[in-house]
Amino acid sequence: MSTSALHNPHLDGRPFFLEGGPVGVLLCHGFTATTVEVRDLAERLHAHGYTVSGPLLPGHGTTPEEMNRTRWREWLAHVEGEYHRLATLCDQVFVGGESTGAIIGLYLASRYHAIKGVLAYAPAIKLNIRPFDLVKLYLAAPFLLAVPKGSLDVGGRWQGYPVNPLKATIQLLRFQRVVRRRLGHIHQPVLVVQGRLDTTVHPSAGEIIRAGVISRITEQHWMGESSHVVLLDREIEAITDLTLAFLRRVRGGEWRGASSE
Repeated sequence: MSTSALHNPHLDGRPFFLEGGPVGVLLCHGFTATTVEVRDLAERLHAHGYTVSGPLLPGHGTTPEEMNRTRWREWLAHVEGEYHRLATLCDQVFVGGESTGAIIGLYLASRYHAIKGVLAYAPAIKLNIRPFDLVKLYLAAPFLLAVPKGSLDVGGRWQGYPVNPLKATIQLLRFQRVVRRRLGHIHQPVLVVQGRLDTTVHPSAGEIIRAGVISRITEQHWMGESSHVVLLDREIEAITDLTLAFLRRVRGGEWRGASSE
């Protein structure tokens, strides 16, 4: 892994596989980030007996130039391979992740009905971007490599590119549209967790997902003190508790579906 282009290059953003019990959880990081984004939750779930996989998306953890050369289908194919690996080792598999990782999980659930449930943290199904800025993005992408991020949420604990590679951003926007069209194929239970202080993902993201899926069981929670990277922010213990409770209920077939505001 190249570290020269990364914010916090000293952190360990390599892919990981934490072998545990017969229930697997696939956690994918978000756009421009690395596995640092999901490692904390992964280790907490592993401590409770889960087998957890954290793949590193193609083009991530290297350079923005390399990320601009990747396509959303490459991101998806890589994570899909990790899902198949977990499915051969575990009796049940849950999928999801942070931001872009969350919508990759949604796509997988729409395709593989054996997936037990989806864990969607700050799901990037819709970005909080103005139409005018969207036009500027498409106009600039052929000429500019990347643009600096305005700020970095939980910057002291996050690893990734401090810029948004423009061609890769367009790939994300295309992937969003694909996932939205596939929501109606998702029947599995879905957990959505969003931060009230998130300025990256549109506040309606969770409701878009819950309205689009055909799942009988959906659950949404708002974290009042968390920003976009909810899995590295100050409410990770509460999110872990919500996640463990969700996993137990789905595995046990018990449910009292709820939406927490």
